Amino acid sequence: MPDAFSRMEMLLGDAGADKLGKARIAVFGLGGAGSFAAEALARCGVASLTLVDNGIVSVADINRQLYALRSTVGKSNVQIAKMRIRDIDEGILVHTYETFYNNETAGMFDLKNYDYIIDAMNTVESKLLLIENAKISKTPIISCMSTDDRMDPSKLEIVDISRSVLCPIAKQIRTKLRKKGIRKVKVLSSREKISDIQMHGSISFMPGAAGMMLAGVVVKDLLGKSDR
Repeated sequence: MPDAFSRMEMLLGDAGADKLGKARIAVFGLGGAGSFAAEALARCGVASLTLVDNGIVSVADINRQLYALRSTVGKSNVQIAKMRIRDIDEGILVHTYETFYNNETAGMFDLKNYDYIIDAMNTVESKLLLIENAKISKTPIISCMSTDDRMDPSKLEIVDISRSVLCPIAKQIRTKLRKKGIRKVKVLSSREKISDIQMHGSISFMPGAAGMMLAGVVVKDLLGKSDR
Protein backbone atom coordinates (compact mmCIF):
# COMPACT_ATOMS: atom_id res chain seq x y z
CA MET A 1 0.00 0.00 0.00
CA PRO A 2 1.46 3.40 -0.93
CA ASP A 3 2.32 5.88 1.83
CA ALA A 4 -0.68 7.95 0.76
CA PHE A 5 -2.89 5.37 2.46
CA SER A 6 -0.83 4.78 5.59
CA ARG A 7 -3.38 6.47 7.83
CA MET A 8 -6.11 4.24 6.44
CA GLU A 9 -3.94 1.22 7.17
CA MET A 10 -3.69 2.37 10.77
CA LEU A 11 -7.48 2.35 10.97
CA LEU A 12 -8.26 -0.80 9.02
CA GLY A 13 -5.13 -2.89 9.51
CA ASP A 14 -3.18 -4.58 6.73
CA ALA A 15 -5.94 -7.09 5.94
CA GLY A 16 -8.62 -4.42 5.57
CA ALA A 17 -6.44 -2.16 3.46
CA ASP A 18 -5.45 -5.08 1.24
CA LYS A 19 -9.09 -6.04 0.77
CA LEU A 20 -9.96 -2.54 -0.41
CA GLY A 21 -6.87 -2.60 -2.61
CA LYS A 22 -8.46 -5.48 -4.54
CA ALA A 23 -11.99 -4.03 -4.76
CA ARG A 24 -13.62 -3.33 -8.12
CA ILE A 25 -16.34 -0.71 -7.88
CA ALA A 26 -18.70 0.73 -10.48
CA VAL A 27 -20.27 4.16 -10.08
CA PHE A 28 -23.19 4.94 -12.37
CA GLY A 29 -23.84 8.67 -12.38
CA LEU A 30 -21.18 11.28 -11.56
CA GLY A 31 -23.36 14.24 -10.64
CA GLY A 32 -23.59 15.58 -7.10
CA ALA A 33 -23.61 12.38 -4.98
CA GLY A 34 -21.78 10.19 -7.50
CA SER A 35 -18.83 12.53 -7.91
CA PHE A 36 -18.16 12.63 -4.18
CA ALA A 37 -18.64 8.86 -3.82
CA ALA A 38 -16.19 8.06 -6.62
CA GLU A 39 -13.51 10.33 -5.22
CA ALA A 40 -13.93 9.01 -1.67
CA LEU A 41 -13.45 5.47 -2.96
CA ALA A 42 -10.37 6.54 -4.90
CA ARG A 43 -8.96 7.94 -1.65
CA CYS A 44 -9.46 4.45 -0.17
CA GLY A 45 -7.08 3.01 -2.75
CA VAL A 46 -9.48 0.59 -4.43
CA ALA A 47 -8.20 -1.55 -7.29
CA SER A 48 -10.47 -0.23 -10.01
CA LEU A 49 -13.29 2.21 -10.61
CA THR A 50 -15.70 1.97 -13.52
CA LEU A 51 -17.29 5.37 -14.10
CA VAL A 52 -20.45 5.71 -16.19
CA ASP A 53 -21.90 9.12 -17.05
CA ASN A 54 -22.70 11.01 -20.23
CA GLY A 55 -22.83 14.43 -18.57
CA ILE A 56 -20.94 17.61 -19.33
CA VAL A 57 -20.22 20.14 -16.58
CA SER A 58 -22.45 23.19 -16.70
CA VAL A 59 -22.44 26.41 -14.70
CA ALA A 60 -25.56 25.22 -12.89
CA ASP A 61 -23.56 22.25 -11.50
CA ILE A 62 -21.13 24.46 -9.58
CA ASN A 63 -23.31 24.66 -6.48
CA ARG A 64 -23.30 20.90 -5.82
CA GLN A 65 -20.92 18.84 -7.94
CA LEU A 66 -17.34 18.06 -6.99
CA TYR A 67 -16.00 18.34 -10.53
CA ALA A 68 -17.81 21.57 -11.39
CA LEU A 69 -15.60 24.66 -11.50
CA ARG A 70 -15.50 27.65 -13.82
CA SER A 71 -12.46 26.04 -15.40
CA THR A 72 -14.23 22.72 -16.08
CA VAL A 73 -17.49 23.99 -17.59
CA GLY A 74 -18.06 22.16 -20.88
CA LYS A 75 -15.83 19.21 -19.97
CA SER A 76 -16.86 15.59 -19.55
CA ASN A 77 -17.65 14.37 -16.02
CA VAL A 78 -15.94 11.02 -16.53
CA GLN A 79 -12.77 12.55 -17.97
CA ILE A 80 -12.45 15.03 -15.10
CA ALA A 81 -13.06 12.19 -12.66
CA LYS A 82 -10.39 10.04 -14.30
CA MET A 83 -7.87 12.87 -14.19
CA ARG A 84 -8.52 13.50 -10.49
CA ILE A 85 -8.34 9.81 -9.61
CA ARG A 86 -5.05 9.40 -11.44
CA ASP A 87 -3.73 12.39 -9.48
CA ILE A 88 -4.78 10.68 -6.24
CA ASP A 89 -3.38 7.24 -7.10
CA GLU A 90 -2.12 6.41 -10.56
CA GLY A 91 -2.28 2.72 -9.65
CA ILE A 92 -6.08 2.68 -9.69
CA LEU A 93 -7.45 1.21 -12.91
CA VAL A 94 -10.09 3.62 -14.20
CA HIS A 95 -12.62 2.54 -16.83
CA THR A 96 -14.69 5.39 -18.26
CA TYR A 97 -17.91 5.19 -20.22
CA GLU A 98 -19.37 8.42 -21.59
CA THR A 99 -22.78 6.89 -22.05
CA PHE A 100 -26.31 6.83 -20.68
CA TYR A 101 -27.31 3.57 -19.00
CA ASN A 102 -30.44 2.17 -20.61
CA ASN A 103 -31.68 -0.90 -22.45
CA GLU A 104 -29.50 -0.12 -25.46
CA THR A 105 -26.26 0.26 -23.47
CA ALA A 106 -26.77 -2.14 -20.55
CA GLY A 107 -25.14 -4.95 -22.52
CA MET A 108 -21.82 -3.06 -22.37
CA PHE A 109 -21.52 -3.92 -18.69
CA ASP A 110 -21.04 -7.35 -17.13
CA LEU A 111 -22.13 -6.48 -13.61
CA LYS A 112 -20.65 -9.72 -12.26
CA ASN A 113 -17.22 -8.14 -12.74
CA TYR A 114 -17.81 -5.69 -9.89
CA ASP A 115 -17.63 -6.21 -6.16
CA TYR A 116 -20.10 -3.38 -5.58
CA ILE A 117 -22.23 -0.97 -7.60
CA ILE A 118 -23.29 2.55 -6.72
CA ASP A 119 -26.35 3.89 -8.50
CA ALA A 120 -26.24 7.69 -8.39
CA MET A 121 -28.20 8.28 -11.59
CA ASN A 122 -31.11 10.70 -11.83
CA THR A 123 -33.43 8.83 -14.20
CA VAL A 124 -35.95 6.46 -12.65
CA GLU A 125 -35.99 4.01 -15.57
CA SER A 126 -32.19 3.77 -15.59
CA LYS A 127 -32.13 3.19 -11.85
CA LEU A 128 -34.73 0.44 -12.15
CA LEU A 129 -32.84 -1.28 -14.94
CA LEU A 130 -29.53 -1.17 -13.07
CA ILE A 131 -31.07 -2.46 -9.85
CA GLU A 132 -32.79 -5.29 -11.70
CA ASN A 133 -29.61 -6.28 -13.56
CA ALA A 134 -27.53 -6.09 -10.37
CA LYS A 135 -29.98 -8.41 -8.66
CA ILE A 136 -29.76 -10.86 -11.57
CA SER A 137 -25.96 -10.69 -11.37
CA LYS A 138 -26.05 -11.03 -7.57
CA THR A 139 -23.80 -8.00 -7.28
CA PRO A 140 -24.33 -5.77 -4.22
CA ILE A 141 -25.82 -2.40 -5.09
CA ILE A 142 -26.80 0.74 -3.23
CA SER A 143 -29.10 3.23 -4.89
CA CYS A 144 -29.13 6.92 -4.05
CA MET A 145 -32.54 8.51 -3.82
CA SER A 146 -33.07 12.24 -4.37
CA THR A 147 -31.38 14.94 -2.29
CA ASP A 148 -33.23 17.72 -4.12
CA ASP A 149 -35.28 20.22 -2.10
CA ARG A 150 -33.63 19.14 1.16
CA MET A 151 -31.30 20.99 3.53
CA ASP A 152 -30.68 18.64 6.49
CA PRO A 153 -27.86 16.13 5.97
CA SER A 154 -28.49 14.65 9.42
CA LYS A 155 -31.75 13.23 8.01
CA LEU A 156 -29.93 11.14 5.40
CA GLU A 157 -29.96 7.42 6.21
CA ILE A 158 -29.21 4.01 4.78
CA VAL A 159 -32.36 1.88 4.72
CA ASP A 160 -34.17 -0.75 2.73
CA ILE A 161 -36.30 0.90 0.08
CA SER A 162 -39.44 -0.27 1.89
CA ARG A 163 -38.58 2.16 4.70
CA SER A 164 -37.99 5.17 2.45
CA VAL A 165 -41.45 6.66 2.89
CA LEU A 166 -40.82 10.39 2.37
CA CYS A 167 -39.02 10.25 -0.98
CA PRO A 168 -41.24 10.48 -4.10
CA ILE A 169 -38.52 8.86 -6.23
CA ALA A 170 -38.26 5.92 -3.83
CA LYS A 171 -42.01 5.45 -3.98
CA GLN A 172 -41.95 5.24 -7.76
CA ILE A 173 -39.05 2.82 -7.80
CA ARG A 174 -40.47 0.67 -5.00
CA THR A 175 -43.80 0.26 -6.80
CA LYS A 176 -42.16 -0.71 -10.08
CA LEU A 177 -39.65 -3.07 -8.44
CA ARG A 178 -42.43 -4.96 -6.68
CA LYS A 179 -44.02 -5.67 -10.06
CA LYS A 180 -40.71 -7.31 -10.99
CA GLY A 181 -40.64 -9.33 -7.77
CA ILE A 182 -37.84 -7.26 -6.23
CA ARG A 183 -38.49 -6.05 -2.70
CA LYS A 184 -35.12 -5.70 -0.97
CA VAL A 185 -32.83 -2.88 -2.13
CA LYS A 186 -30.41 -0.91 -0.02
CA VAL A 187 -30.87 2.81 -0.59
CA LEU A 188 -29.65 6.13 0.70
CA SER A 189 -32.70 8.23 1.45
CA SER A 190 -33.81 11.23 3.47
CA ARG A 191 -36.30 11.46 6.34
CA GLU A 192 -36.64 15.20 5.73
CA LYS A 193 -40.14 16.31 4.83
CA ILE A 194 -40.43 18.38 1.70
CA SER A 195 -43.17 20.36 0.03
CA ASP A 196 -45.61 18.58 -2.25
CA ILE A 197 -44.46 21.04 -4.91
CA GLN A 198 -41.07 19.74 -6.05
CA MET A 199 -38.74 22.57 -7.04
CA HIS A 200 -35.70 20.35 -7.72
CA GLY A 201 -33.50 22.88 -5.96
CA SER A 202 -30.19 21.88 -4.39
CA ILE A 203 -27.54 23.11 -1.98
CA SER A 204 -23.85 22.28 -1.83
CA PHE A 205 -23.62 20.06 1.24
CA MET A 206 -26.50 17.65 0.60
CA PRO A 207 -25.15 15.73 -2.44
CA GLY A 208 -21.66 15.78 -0.92
CA ALA A 209 -22.90 14.27 2.34
CA ALA A 210 -24.87 11.66 0.40
CA GLY A 211 -21.85 10.75 -1.74
CA MET A 212 -19.63 10.27 1.28
CA MET A 213 -22.26 8.07 2.90
CA LEU A 214 -22.53 5.95 -0.25
CA ALA A 215 -18.78 5.39 -0.26
CA GLY A 216 -18.88 4.58 3.45
CA VAL A 217 -21.52 1.90 2.95
CA VAL A 218 -19.53 0.29 0.16
CA VAL A 219 -16.35 0.17 2.25
CA LYS A 220 -18.10 -1.15 5.36
CA ASP A 221 -19.95 -3.84 3.39
CA LEU A 222 -16.77 -4.96 1.62
CA LEU A 223 -14.99 -5.20 4.97
CA GLY A 224 -17.90 -7.03 6.58
CA LYS A 225 -18.52 -4.18 8.99
CA SER A 226 -22.00 -3.17 7.87
CA ASP A 227 -24.63 -2.45 10.52
CA ARG A 228 -27.37 -3.73 8.20
